[in-house]
Amino acid sequence: MKLAFLENIRKKAKANPKAIVYPEGTEGRVLKAADKVAKQAFAKVIILGDEASIMEQAKKLKLKLKGVLIINPGKYERFEEMANAFYELRKHKGITLEQAREIVKKTNYFGTMLVQMGEADGLVSGSTHSTADTVRPALEIIKTHEKSHKVSSFFFMVMGGKPMLFADCAIIIDPDAKDLAGIAIDTAKSAKAFGIEPRVAMLSFSTKGSATHPSVDKVKEAVAIAKGTMPELIIDGEMQVDAALVPDVCIKKCPDCMIKGDANVLIFPDLNSGNIAYKLVERLAKASAVGPILQGLRKPVNDLSRGCSVDDIVDVTAITVVEAQNRQ
Repeated sequence: MKLAFLENIRKKAKANPKAIVYPEGTEGRVLKAADKVAKQAFAKVIILGDEASIMEQAKKLKLKLKGVLIINPGKYERFEEMANAFYELRKHKGITLEQAREIVKKTNYFGTMLVQMGEADGLVSGSTHSTADTVRPALEIIKTHEKSHKVSSFFFMVMGGKPMLFADCAIIIDPDAKDLAGIAIDTAKSAKAFGIEPRVAMLSFSTKGSATHPSVDKVKEAVAIAKGTMPELIIDGEMQVDAALVPDVCIKKCPDCMIKGDANVLIFPDLNSGNIAYKLVERLAKASAVGPILQGLRKPVNDLSRGCSVDDIVDVTAITVVEAQNRQ
Protein backbone atom coordinates (compact mmCIF):
# COMPACT_ATOMS: atom_id res chain seq x y z
CA MET A 1 0.00 0.00 0.00
CA LYS A 2 2.86 2.34 0.84
CA LEU A 3 4.45 1.42 -2.48
CA ALA A 4 1.48 2.67 -4.53
CA PHE A 5 1.52 6.05 -2.78
CA LEU A 6 5.26 6.47 -3.15
CA GLU A 7 5.23 5.19 -6.72
CA ASN A 8 2.88 8.04 -7.63
CA ILE A 9 5.30 10.51 -6.05
CA ARG A 10 8.20 9.00 -7.98
CA LYS A 11 6.26 9.24 -11.23
CA LYS A 12 5.58 12.91 -10.57
CA ALA A 13 9.24 13.45 -9.70
CA LYS A 14 10.42 11.67 -12.86
CA ALA A 15 8.28 13.94 -15.03
CA ASN A 16 10.49 16.90 -14.05
CA PRO A 17 13.65 15.75 -12.20
CA LYS A 18 15.39 18.23 -9.93
CA ALA A 19 18.95 18.43 -8.60
CA ILE A 20 19.13 17.08 -5.04
CA VAL A 21 22.30 17.32 -2.98
CA TYR A 22 23.47 14.76 -0.42
CA PRO A 23 26.05 16.28 1.99
CA GLU A 24 26.94 12.90 3.55
CA GLY A 25 28.94 11.56 0.62
CA THR A 26 30.97 8.86 2.36
CA GLU A 27 27.98 7.17 4.07
CA GLY A 28 27.26 3.77 2.48
CA ARG A 29 23.47 4.10 2.69
CA VAL A 30 23.63 7.47 0.96
CA LEU A 31 25.76 6.07 -1.87
CA LYS A 32 23.39 3.13 -2.33
CA ALA A 33 20.41 5.51 -2.37
CA ALA A 34 22.18 7.83 -4.83
CA ASP A 35 22.82 4.90 -7.14
CA LYS A 36 19.15 3.85 -6.96
CA VAL A 37 17.85 7.35 -7.56
CA ALA A 38 20.18 7.90 -10.50
CA LYS A 39 19.08 4.61 -12.08
CA GLN A 40 15.40 5.48 -11.63
CA ALA A 41 16.11 8.96 -13.03
CA PHE A 42 13.69 10.97 -10.87
CA ALA A 43 16.41 13.27 -9.53
CA LYS A 44 19.77 14.66 -10.60
CA VAL A 45 21.99 13.53 -7.74
CA ILE A 46 24.86 15.58 -6.30
CA ILE A 47 27.12 13.98 -3.66
CA LEU A 48 29.55 16.04 -1.58
CA GLY A 49 32.99 14.88 -0.52
CA ASP A 50 36.38 13.83 -1.80
CA GLU A 51 35.86 12.10 -5.15
CA ALA A 52 38.62 9.51 -4.67
CA SER A 53 37.25 8.48 -1.25
CA ILE A 54 33.69 8.32 -2.54
CA MET A 55 34.61 6.22 -5.58
CA GLU A 56 36.70 3.88 -3.41
CA GLN A 57 33.70 3.39 -1.12
CA ALA A 58 31.41 2.92 -4.13
CA LYS A 59 33.75 0.26 -5.54
CA LYS A 60 33.60 -1.68 -2.24
CA LEU A 61 29.80 -1.51 -2.41
CA LYS A 62 29.82 -2.51 -6.09
CA LEU A 63 28.17 0.73 -7.17
CA LYS A 64 28.89 2.59 -10.40
CA LEU A 65 27.21 5.90 -9.48
CA LYS A 66 26.56 6.50 -13.16
CA GLY A 67 25.11 9.97 -13.73
CA VAL A 68 25.92 11.12 -10.19
CA LEU A 69 27.81 14.41 -9.82
CA ILE A 70 30.48 14.43 -7.09
CA ILE A 71 31.65 17.80 -5.75
CA ASN A 72 34.55 18.40 -3.38
CA PRO A 73 33.55 21.61 -1.54
CA GLY A 74 37.07 23.02 -1.15
CA LYS A 75 37.86 22.50 -4.83
CA TYR A 76 34.59 23.80 -6.24
CA GLU A 77 35.07 26.48 -8.92
CA ARG A 78 32.52 28.81 -7.31
CA PHE A 79 33.79 28.25 -3.77
CA GLU A 80 35.02 31.82 -3.21
CA GLU A 81 31.76 33.20 -4.57
CA MET A 82 29.84 30.95 -2.16
CA ALA A 83 32.03 31.91 0.80
CA ASN A 84 31.51 35.60 0.04
CA ALA A 85 27.75 35.09 -0.30
CA PHE A 86 27.64 33.30 3.07
CA TYR A 87 29.74 36.07 4.63
CA GLU A 88 27.24 38.67 3.40
CA LEU A 89 24.38 36.66 4.90
CA ARG A 90 26.06 36.25 8.30
CA LYS A 91 28.39 39.23 8.78
CA HIS A 92 25.77 40.88 11.01
CA LYS A 93 26.48 38.04 13.43
CA GLY A 94 30.14 39.03 13.57
CA ILE A 95 31.74 36.35 11.42
CA THR A 96 34.78 37.20 9.32
CA LEU A 97 35.32 36.23 5.69
CA GLU A 98 37.94 33.71 6.75
CA GLN A 99 35.48 32.13 9.19
CA ALA A 100 32.89 32.07 6.40
CA ARG A 101 35.33 30.12 4.20
CA GLU A 102 35.89 27.52 6.93
CA ILE A 103 32.16 27.14 7.60
CA VAL A 104 31.26 26.74 3.92
CA LYS A 105 33.82 23.91 3.60
CA LYS A 106 31.52 21.86 5.86
CA THR A 107 29.37 19.70 3.62
CA ASN A 108 26.08 20.55 5.34
CA TYR A 109 26.71 24.28 4.86
CA PHE A 110 28.16 23.86 1.37
CA GLY A 111 25.15 21.80 0.28
CA THR A 112 22.75 24.38 1.65
CA MET A 113 24.64 27.12 -0.22
CA LEU A 114 24.29 25.09 -3.44
CA VAL A 115 20.52 25.20 -2.93
CA GLN A 116 20.53 28.89 -2.03
CA MET A 117 22.55 29.79 -5.14
CA GLY A 118 20.45 27.70 -7.50
CA GLU A 119 23.09 25.03 -8.16
CA ALA A 120 20.77 22.46 -6.54
CA ASP A 121 17.00 22.44 -6.02
CA GLY A 122 16.85 20.65 -2.67
CA LEU A 123 18.90 18.92 0.02
CA VAL A 124 18.50 15.63 1.87
CA SER A 125 20.65 15.02 4.96
CA GLY A 126 20.55 13.42 8.40
CA SER A 127 21.88 9.86 7.98
CA THR A 128 24.95 10.92 9.97
CA HIS A 129 24.21 14.58 10.79
CA SER A 130 21.85 15.49 13.63
CA THR A 131 18.59 17.29 12.95
CA ALA A 132 20.18 20.48 14.31
CA ASP A 133 23.09 20.14 11.87
CA THR A 134 20.62 19.84 9.00
CA VAL A 135 18.18 22.56 10.06
CA ARG A 136 20.64 25.18 11.35
CA PRO A 137 22.33 25.87 7.98
CA ALA A 138 18.91 26.04 6.32
CA LEU A 139 17.70 28.62 8.85
CA GLU A 140 20.88 30.69 8.50
CA ILE A 141 21.04 30.56 4.70
CA ILE A 142 17.70 29.70 3.06
CA LYS A 143 15.50 31.08 5.86
CA THR A 144 11.78 30.76 6.42
CA HIS A 145 8.94 32.26 4.35
CA GLU A 146 8.51 35.15 6.80
CA LYS A 147 10.81 36.35 9.56
CA SER A 148 8.52 35.16 12.37
CA HIS A 149 7.65 31.89 10.63
CA LYS A 150 8.89 28.67 12.19
CA VAL A 151 10.10 25.48 10.55
CA SER A 152 8.01 22.45 11.44
CA SER A 153 7.68 18.92 10.14
CA PHE A 154 5.20 16.26 9.18
CA PHE A 155 5.17 12.54 8.52
CA PHE A 156 3.23 10.76 5.83
CA MET A 157 1.56 7.85 7.65
CA VAL A 158 0.32 5.30 5.12
CA MET A 159 -2.36 2.88 6.33
CA GLY A 160 -4.67 0.80 4.16
CA GLY A 161 -3.31 2.52 1.09
CA LYS A 162 -4.43 5.95 2.31
CA PRO A 163 -1.87 8.56 3.40
CA MET A 164 -2.42 10.80 6.40
CA LEU A 165 -0.23 13.65 7.60
CA PHE A 166 0.88 13.90 11.26
CA ALA A 167 2.44 17.17 12.52
CA ASP A 168 4.55 18.31 14.23
CA CYS A 169 6.42 15.17 15.22
CA ALA A 170 10.07 16.26 15.04
CA ILE A 171 10.84 19.98 15.43
CA ILE A 172 8.79 22.36 17.63
CA ILE A 173 8.73 21.09 21.21
CA ASP A 174 6.04 23.26 22.78
CA PRO A 175 4.29 25.44 20.16
CA ASP A 176 2.16 28.34 21.29
CA ALA A 177 -1.20 29.02 19.64
CA LYS A 178 0.33 31.04 16.80
CA ASP A 179 2.95 28.36 16.15
CA LEU A 180 0.28 25.64 16.22
CA ALA A 181 -1.84 27.54 13.70
CA GLY A 182 1.22 27.90 11.48
CA ILE A 183 1.90 24.17 11.69
CA ALA A 184 -1.72 23.44 10.70
CA ILE A 185 -1.65 25.81 7.73
CA ASP A 186 1.75 24.63 6.48
CA THR A 187 0.72 20.97 6.79
CA ALA A 188 -2.53 21.62 4.92
CA LYS A 189 -0.53 23.27 2.13
CA SER A 190 1.88 20.33 2.12
CA ALA A 191 -1.05 17.93 1.76
CA LYS A 192 -2.37 19.92 -1.22
CA ALA A 193 1.07 19.89 -2.83
CA PHE A 194 0.91 16.09 -2.89
CA GLY A 195 -2.64 15.91 -4.22
CA ILE A 196 -4.36 15.36 -0.87
CA GLU A 197 -7.35 17.58 -0.04
CA PRO A 198 -6.71 18.43 3.63
CA ARG A 199 -9.24 17.89 6.40
CA VAL A 200 -7.44 19.14 9.47
CA ALA A 201 -8.15 18.05 13.05
CA MET A 202 -6.53 20.03 15.86
CA LEU A 203 -6.12 17.40 18.54
CA SER A 204 -6.52 17.61 22.29
CA PHE A 205 -7.64 15.50 25.25
CA SER A 206 -10.83 17.60 25.08
CA THR A 207 -13.59 17.73 22.48
CA LYS A 208 -15.41 21.04 22.14
CA GLY A 209 -15.16 22.06 25.78
CA SER A 210 -15.46 18.64 27.41
CA ALA A 211 -12.47 19.64 29.58
CA THR A 212 -10.86 22.90 30.64
CA HIS A 213 -7.13 23.54 30.79
CA PRO A 214 -4.64 26.09 29.38
CA SER A 215 -3.47 23.49 26.83
CA VAL A 216 -7.07 23.17 25.60
CA ASP A 217 -7.34 26.95 25.33
CA LYS A 218 -4.15 26.96 23.25
CA VAL A 219 -5.66 24.57 20.71
CA LYS A 220 -8.92 26.59 20.56
CA GLU A 221 -6.96 29.77 19.91
CA ALA A 222 -4.88 28.04 17.23
CA VAL A 223 -8.04 26.93 15.42
CA ALA A 224 -9.36 30.51 15.45
CA ILE A 225 -6.06 31.87 14.08
CA ALA A 226 -5.88 29.24 11.34
CA LYS A 227 -9.49 29.85 10.28
CA GLY A 228 -8.88 33.59 10.17
CA THR A 229 -5.74 33.13 8.08
CA MET A 230 -7.08 30.48 5.72
CA PRO A 231 -10.92 30.69 5.76
CA GLU A 232 -11.36 28.11 3.00
CA LEU A 233 -9.55 25.40 5.00
CA ILE A 234 -11.57 22.51 6.41
CA ILE A 235 -10.29 22.57 9.99
CA ASP A 236 -11.81 21.98 13.39
CA GLY A 237 -10.96 21.41 17.03
CA GLU A 238 -10.24 21.13 19.78
CA MET A 239 -11.08 17.44 19.41
CA GLN A 240 -10.03 14.04 20.66
CA VAL A 241 -8.48 11.71 18.13
CA ASP A 242 -11.42 9.27 18.11
CA ALA A 243 -13.78 12.09 17.15
CA ALA A 244 -11.36 13.11 14.41
CA LEU A 245 -11.17 9.64 12.90
CA VAL A 246 -14.38 7.73 13.67
CA PRO A 247 -17.64 9.09 12.15
CA ASP A 248 -19.93 7.50 14.77
CA VAL A 249 -17.88 8.97 17.61
CA CYS A 250 -17.77 12.37 15.92
CA ILE A 251 -21.58 12.44 15.61
CA LYS A 252 -21.91 11.77 19.34
CA LYS A 253 -19.20 14.13 20.56
CA CYS A 254 -19.35 17.04 18.10
CA PRO A 255 -22.15 16.70 15.53
CA ASP A 256 -21.65 20.25 14.23
CA CYS A 257 -17.92 19.82 13.43
CA MET A 258 -16.52 20.59 9.98
CA ILE A 259 -14.61 17.32 10.41
CA LYS A 260 -16.99 14.34 10.26
CA GLY A 261 -14.66 11.70 11.63
CA ASP A 262 -12.81 11.85 8.32
CA ALA A 263 -9.68 13.87 9.17
CA ASN A 264 -6.59 13.14 7.09
CA VAL A 265 -4.31 15.76 8.70
CA LEU A 266 -3.73 15.43 12.45
CA ILE A 267 -2.13 18.36 14.30
CA PHE A 268 -0.79 17.46 17.73
CA PRO A 269 -0.65 20.03 20.55
CA ASP A 270 3.05 19.46 21.29
CA LEU A 271 6.06 17.41 20.25
CA ASN A 272 5.59 14.87 23.04
CA SER A 273 2.18 13.80 21.75
CA GLY A 274 3.13 14.00 18.07
CA ASN A 275 6.33 12.01 18.32
CA ILE A 276 4.79 9.36 20.57
CA ALA A 277 1.70 9.05 18.36
CA TYR A 278 3.50 8.52 15.06
CA LYS A 279 5.80 5.89 16.57
CA LEU A 280 2.89 4.07 18.22
CA VAL A 281 0.93 4.01 14.95
CA GLU A 282 4.02 2.89 13.05
CA ARG A 283 4.87 0.06 15.47
CA LEU A 284 1.46 -1.15 16.65
CA ALA A 285 -0.72 -0.43 13.61
CA LYS A 286 2.12 -1.39 11.22
CA ALA A 287 1.70 1.89 9.35
CA SER A 288 4.44 3.11 7.04
CA ALA A 289 5.98 6.37 8.25
CA VAL A 290 7.73 8.55 5.68
CA GLY A 291 9.56 11.58 7.00
CA PRO A 292 10.08 13.83 8.77
CA ILE A 293 9.44 16.26 5.93
CA LEU A 294 10.38 19.84 6.80
CA GLN A 295 8.07 22.74 5.95
CA GLY A 296 8.21 26.50 6.27
CA LEU A 297 11.55 27.02 4.46
CA ARG A 298 11.83 28.97 1.22
CA LYS A 299 13.50 26.01 -0.51
CA PRO A 300 13.23 22.28 0.26
CA VAL A 301 15.60 20.80 2.83
CA ASN A 302 14.72 17.48 4.42
CA ASP A 303 16.04 15.65 7.44
CA LEU A 304 16.59 11.91 7.78
CA SER A 305 16.67 9.75 10.86
CA ARG A 306 20.18 8.53 11.63
CA GLY A 307 18.65 5.06 11.64
CA CYS A 308 17.23 5.51 8.14
CA SER A 309 17.35 2.77 5.51
CA VAL A 310 18.43 3.14 1.90
CA ASP A 311 14.77 3.08 0.85
CA ASP A 312 13.97 5.86 3.35
CA ILE A 313 16.57 8.06 1.67
CA VAL A 314 15.17 7.24 -1.78
CA ASP A 315 11.61 8.03 -0.62
CA VAL A 316 12.55 11.35 0.94
CA THR A 317 14.51 12.28 -2.18
CA ALA A 318 11.42 11.76 -4.36
CA ILE A 319 9.36 13.88 -1.98
CA THR A 320 12.03 16.61 -2.05
CA VAL A 321 11.94 16.65 -5.86
CA VAL A 322 8.16 17.16 -5.83
CA GLU A 323 8.54 19.95 -3.26
CA ALA A 324 11.09 21.61 -5.55
CA GLN A 325 8.70 21.29 -8.50
CA ASN A 326 5.98 23.02 -6.49
CA ARG A 327 8.30 25.96 -5.72
CA GLN A 328 8.93 26.77 -9.39
